[in-house]
Amino acid sequence: MLKKRIYQSLSAALLAVAAAACTTPGLVARKESRNVPASYSTATAKDTTSTATLRWKQFFTDPNLIALIDTALQNNQELNIALQEIQIARNEVQIRKGEYLPFVGLGAKAEAERPGRYTLQGATEENINIQHDKRTPDPLPNYQIGAVASWEVDIWHKLRNARAAAANRYLATVEGRNFTVTNLIAEIANSYYELLALDNQLAITRQNIELQSNALELVKLQKESARVTELAVQRFEAQVHNTRSLQYNIQQRIVETENWINFLVGRYPRPIVRNSDSFNDLVPTVVQAGVPAQLLQNRPDIRQAEQQLAATKLDVKVARANFYPALRITGTAGFAAFKPGLLFSTPESMLYSLAGDLVAPLVNRNGIKAVYGNANAVQTQAVYNYERTILNAYVEVANQLANINNLAQSYDEKAKAVQALNQSSTISSSLFRSARADYTEVLFTQRDALESKFDLIETKMQQLNATINVYRALGGGWKQ
Repeated sequence: MLKKRIYQSLSAALLAVAAAACTTPGLVARKESRNVPASYSTATAKDTTSTATLRWKQFFTDPNLIALIDTALQNNQELNIALQEIQIARNEVQIRKGEYLPFVGLGAKAEAERPGRYTLQGATEENINIQHDKRTPDPLPNYQIGAVASWEVDIWHKLRNARAAAANRYLATVEGRNFTVTNLIAEIANSYYELLALDNQLAITRQNIELQSNALELVKLQKESARVTELAVQRFEAQVHNTRSLQYNIQQRIVETENWINFLVGRYPRPIVRNSDSFNDLVPTVVQAGVPAQLLQNRPDIRQAEQQLAATKLDVKVARANFYPALRITGTAGFAAFKPGLLFSTPESMLYSLAGDLVAPLVNRNGIKAVYGNANAVQTQAVYNYERTILNAYVEVANQLANINNLAQSYDEKAKAVQALNQSSTISSSLFRSARADYTEVLFTQRDALESKFDLIETKMQQLNATINVYRALGGGWKQ
């Protein structure tokens, strides 16, 4: 008879499982695309060698810049926040792991109870004698000590999938930290070279102020000899004031750039140690792009999006498992008595229990369907985000490769322009002294020469920045 009841119970449970499985709503999951072009549009060959494999200390050679980056990797607040996010995600993995392991606890309890006379328990105890015509103690004490255990049997791998999803999110935070490292290194390097460029622009401005001041004195002498009018004097004097104003603007930009670098390094403002004299002699590092498929392994943001996508796929499985019955096993074992002295009197005071609950959702299936639909929608979002991240990485690399080529040609042309304008400035000054050129020609050529020198320095900085940016876009910098 007992076996028959057990078989009937098992049959009912299996029918409930089958019914739940058959009524699970079907959703169309979008499959991510990992296809990328075979090569970059600006590349002429399919060389698989990628500069991204270089460690940042091999890519950068300036010892002052290396010292700044080293300090930033220790002190930068954003990077340290990312480290704490990694720790939080690691703890979440442990939390999820504990959910599918049995829970065992040890506890003790002491209570006193007096049931009402006209309750079932009170009416029953009227006829119960504990010992030699003695009634049940009123109130009745109860002392217990023992172990309590509970375990949700992970039949559908719901809890294991939740742990795996947490593990993927932990790996995503690691990749997020790597992406922060890459961007931090690139930001410091770009700002450092901008600072060197500003130093050189400031030096050129001061040279021009000296030249323009000498020209102003010459014009004043020529006015005394009636060779020029007061208009020429005022024009030359205005040019000196404008150039001095430019000097102060550059000095302010230097202060702000220094402070920004110190902020990235994680310290209060202080002078940035640097060697600006060799800026014009710097040669941008030759960058090898490799093939686009390498971005999937080298770019931390792509790897982060991949881990987040894997986590959302597992979330869908977890949400799907909510449609199925859950099996929970509970049990207790210990001692109980109405007197402390009898608590460990065995076997009379021993107690134990073992129970299994199999529960399937019945009423709130619409809510479970909504959760399942949301999980699938989030998974679809993660697919689009993954594909967008890959596309963005490819576009960044392609843009910077083209930028490097165009800037190289632009720098050559601007260098020739600077040379020509320097000669024209010298010639115009000589002609002006001999009264064979108007003072406006001197002013215009000096202004154009100054602007061309500024443009040349700016282009050199852009060349260095483009090299840094393509190194970052390829996924370089985070490997230690």
